[in-house]
Amino acid sequence: MLALLVVDAAVSAVVELFFLPLRFDGALLPDLGGVPFPATAVLAAVGTPLLVRTAARLAPRLPVAGAPLAAWLATVLVFGFFGPGGDAVLVGDWRALLLLAGGALPAAVVLGGEMGRAQQAAAQRAADHDAARRPGVGTRTGA
Repeated sequence: MLALLVVDAAVSAVVELFFLPLRFDGALLPDLGGVPFPATAVLAAVGTPLLVRTAARLAPRLPVAGAPLAAWLATVLVFGFFGPGGDAVLVGDWRALLLLAGGALPAAVVLGGEMGRAQQAAAQRAADHDAARRPGVGTRTGA
């Protein structure tokens, strides 16, 4: 399942990169004078955190939960700067920053939250285990 999530992150990164230069120019979208339409940044902001959350639910360890984010980021950087045929696919304007911020920042926040919840749950389990091992701790004896 983790391999599928990593592959999904890489494929979505490639698709987001290739459709990042999309514009309202009448070819695929209505003609609005060539206004940029970076919808793939929104897809990255929604999809990448979902992949991270799903990976964290598989195993709440940083290498597992962070694997989709690492794959997405590596794919964006490799294909963005060294694309097919040596072409730079990543556009050199605000849309590139929007894609990177939209994909990486929400996913990093979700990763931190999931790791914090996992650490808190482990601490709670350890406290419960310690309390169960010590008889009489936390219980009142009749007065």
